Amino acid sequence: MLGVGLAAATAGASVALWQLRPEAPGPQAGHDFWRQQFVQPDGAALAMEAFRGRPLLVNFWATWCPPCVEELPMLEAFWRENGPKGLQIVALAIDQPSSVRRFLERHPLSFPVGLAGLEGTQLAKSLGNSAGGLPFSVFFAKDGGIYQQKLGQLHLDDLERWRAASL
Repeated sequence: MLGVGLAAATAGASVALWQLRPEAPGPQAGHDFWRQQFVQPDGAALAMEAFRGRPLLVNFWATWCPPCVEELPMLEAFWRENGPKGLQIVALAIDQPSSVRRFLERHPLSFPVGLAGLEGTQLAKSLGNSAGGLPFSVFFAKDGGIYQQKLGQLHLDDLERWRAASL
C-alpha cells in the first residue's frame, strides 16, 4: 500500500513539474519584447530597447507574491556587484501601481522597475510562462535572444550560471 502511495505521489509531482515548466517562446516573442515600454513608479518611461545589446535579466514579480519579495534582495545584491560589468536587471511588476510604489518606499531597488500591470501577464506568457505563475524570470543574451527562463524563485546558483554564460 505504501509503495502504491509513493508511486502515485511521484507521478503527481512529475506531472505538476512538467506542467509548470516554462515553454519555448514563439519566434516573435523576443522581437516583440524589445518594442515594449512601461512606466516606472516615478512616472518616467522605461523602454526595453534601451537594454538591448547587453545581457538582461527580466524578473516578473508582484508585491503580494512571497517568493518574489524574498528574491528581490538577492537580485539587488547581484545587480550591485555585476551591473558595472555590463549585466542588467529589470523588474516588471504585475501589480497595482500604488502597491508597487508603497513597497519600493519601504524596500528600494537600484535597478529599474516597470509597472507592467495585467498586461505583464500576457507578456510573460508570450515569453514562455504558460502557467502564468510568479515569479518568472527571463535571461536575455547580448544578441537579444532568450538564453534561459525560470518559473519560480531564483537562487544564487541560477544567477551565477547566467553570469558565467553571459560574460
